[in-house]
Amino acid sequence: MTSYTAAAALAALVAILVDLFILRTALLRSGTWWMAYGIIVVFQLITNGWLTGRGIVRYSDNAILGSGRIVFLGNGRIVYAPVEDLAFGFALVLISCASWVWAGTRTRATR
Repeated sequence: MTSYTAAAALAALVAILVDLFILRTALLRSGTWWMAYGIIVVFQLITNGWLTGRGIVRYSDNAILGSGRIVFLGNGRIVYAPVEDLAFGFALVLISCASWVWAGTRTRATR
């Protein structure tokens, strides 16, 4: 497994464990969260696609799935960006939202 791939998979796994078992916010079980994430991922794909499709951001062939060949879909890429970017984006959004919900729940409980 390549370095960026391993890091992205680990980040997604940690985010899932934090949501379900550490913070116990269980956002992954919420349809509302998945709808919000669906909106976010569209804009993530647009942004990542623009940056990678134009060659502004580049990835080492040895660090990602697929090759360094930039294609719209396939070869380990979705809308020009490596699939690993989706895993990292998922992890960042999930951790941020779970932390926000957890903090809000704790604030309400102390009032």
